[in-house]
Amino acid sequence: MATATKKKKASGNAKGKTAARKAAPRAAAYTPPPKFPISFTVNGQEVRAEAPAHTSLLYLLRDLGFTEVKNGCEAGDCGACTVLLDGVAVNACCALGVQADGREITTVKGIGTVDNLHPIQKKFIEHGAIQCGFCTPGMIVAAYELLEKKPRPTREEIKAGIAGNLCRCTGYVKIIDAIEAAGGEMASAKGRKS
Repeated sequence: MATATKKKKASGNAKGKTAARKAAPRAAAYTPPPKFPISFTVNGQEVRAEAPAHTSLLYLLRDLGFTEVKNGCEAGDCGACTVLLDGVAVNACCALGVQADGREITTVKGIGTVDNLHPIQKKFIEHGAIQCGFCTPGMIVAAYELLEKKPRPTREEIKAGIAGNLCRCTGYVKIIDAIEAAGGEMASAKGRKS
């Protein structure tokens, strides 16, 4: 008898749930977020795009083909996505794409290319400062900003300048050596031009 009662109650509940479902209003269809027009310069090239307001600069740049901007942590911890935004090093994962509107972005490819290496890139190669290479683009961009501000930094200033960039392979000594050597070469070259 207990079994039959339970079945009736379960059956009654099922009918009640079906009725409730029919009576509930339908949820609205998904509406994607609006996209905003953005225009900016990347490595001297004019770029026009559209993106939702919540899209990070990291995802915007990578979606546009600038894959030299690495996706490491998406939290501003590793520095792999470091770019220059109007000459200031920023983690692209912590900036919004819409914040780039009307601004100038420089990635590692804007600093130097395979055919035309920048002294920082040359010194990274010469000093063995590249191992797996994942941190290298962000590290070079951070070093570039540092050396533009202070052409002959001390080793402590170099450590502070790259403090937001993590490297799991090198132990930093070779990176610091490379940046120090690049600073010396760049300062000497500027002295010869003067």
